[in-house]
Amino acid sequence: MGNKQEKPAEVPAIRLAHITKRFGSVIANDDVSLSVMHGQILSVLGENGSGKTTLMNMIAGIYYPDHGQIFVDGREVVIRSPKDAFRYQIGMIHQHFKLVDVFSATENIVLGLEDEGRYSLKKATERVRQIIAQYGFELDPEKKIYEMSVSEKQTVEIIKVLYRGADILILDEPTAVLTPQETTKLFAILRKMRDSGKAIIIITHKLHEVLSLSDQVAVLCRGRYAGTVNTAETNESQLTEMMVGKKVTLNIERSEPKDCQDRLIVENVTCKNREGAEVLHGVSFTAHSGEILGIAGIAGSGQRELLEAIAGLQRAEGSIRYVDPKTGKTEDLRDKSPLQIRELGVRLSFVPEDRLGMGLVGNMDIVDNIMLRSYRKGKSLFLERKSPKSLAEKIISELEVVTPSASTPVRRLSGGNVQKVLVGREIAAAPTVLMAAYPVRGLDINSSFTIYRLLNQQKEQGTAVIFVGEDLDVLIELCDRILVISSGAVTGLVDARTATKEQIGLLMTKHSADAYGGGEGGAADGA
Repeated sequence: MGNKQEKPAEVPAIRLAHITKRFGSVIANDDVSLSVMHGQILSVLGENGSGKTTLMNMIAGIYYPDHGQIFVDGREVVIRSPKDAFRYQIGMIHQHFKLVDVFSATENIVLGLEDEGRYSLKKATERVRQIIAQYGFELDPEKKIYEMSVSEKQTVEIIKVLYRGADILILDEPTAVLTPQETTKLFAILRKMRDSGKAIIIITHKLHEVLSLSDQVAVLCRGRYAGTVNTAETNESQLTEMMVGKKVTLNIERSEPKDCQDRLIVENVTCKNREGAEVLHGVSFTAHSGEILGIAGIAGSGQRELLEAIAGLQRAEGSIRYVDPKTGKTEDLRDKSPLQIRELGVRLSFVPEDRLGMGLVGNMDIVDNIMLRSYRKGKSLFLERKSPKSLAEKIISELEVVTPSASTPVRRLSGGNVQKVLVGREIAAAPTVLMAAYPVRGLDINSSFTIYRLLNQQKEQGTAVIFVGEDLDVLIELCDRILVISSGAVTGLVDARTATKEQIGLLMTKHSADAYGGGEGGAADGA
């Protein structure tokens, strides 16, 4: 599948020369030149909107460059479609999988292939098994997609491009939905592929992964190429400075919790989805003022339903009680409407996949989106715009929202900037309980650290912060305690200062709630 003996080692597998891509007046890539060799893993780093995915999409045939050249094994090529890319043995594994749920792994792998002669599923399955054995994948070729875990689905996507003969693989944020154990397995497989002569390009936001996996790192800064460095000769600070164009402090300052009081008491909460299947089972925990309680779990383990149940957006069985800091009175949140819960100071900032689908109106500007939270309070026909405008400007300034002005429609902002408005609006409301779910999803390192600092400020002001995150390194550094959920049940409550990623990763894949409370009572009661 690709004659590696014909490819001189000194010629790059892929070389991009002066690539430029515009979308209207926006320049996504500006005169970018970089290369990757066979038998090498290259990480591509950059802030949100720096053009990483756009650049990779041009190699994969999804976009076509306005200017510049692409060379494969020293020959200039024209790639106008994914089919062209496969002809040059290039395959891209996207963040969002494109699989048919009712088909098996093998059926998805061969789907769309023009096979000469009669198609044989048996032969195809045999070939898939050979690839699985060659690289050490864990997959049953006959298993249906709907029965698979996220990492198995990702494995199908990777084998799909290998089956088509890809020698150059591009992976977009491959670890975003994996546990630490699954990430370790994936990295072992990618190293095997590298050692067999494959050229591998990875887009990732996670600096510790870049440093542990790649041979070289190419950095983009605002759409321009900032340089390539050898991974062994660099560090997080240098890479961040190259990405942002200035020095950035990468320390999450975690203060000790002070004057912790019970603020939210959740007992035995059970919740069903629209189809009637149980998505939360007997969840119990207490969130304290002046601390950050992390929630860890594989995507879809019930994190969303739990936060929505607390915010009154989801029907649930069990007890959800809020202790009002002003009166000391305990309020049963299950008796209250979402609006009443918000007015008590319990705020939910959920950053979904579709940021404009939840909480923001795309055609309205930033000021109007800030005002959405205060319309009900206005008694007058003429709404007060001055205060929301100054608040919008404060959010734009503090969170470095890239926008022409506060009156720019939200739909014109990049995803990361929309996200900053969403998170900033909730923090600006001075909540007593702030539930931040995936607040840094897809954000670059600089923006992420700004949000971590804001969450820490909230904690120091006595807010009970509940933080749902995907990156275990961040959860361990930022939080005081971490509640682990697997398949809708609590499998552990750990002290973030002493917990390890491996310990949390094991709890994330457990299937019983018996780990909860076992020997962690001290942290649960008084951390």
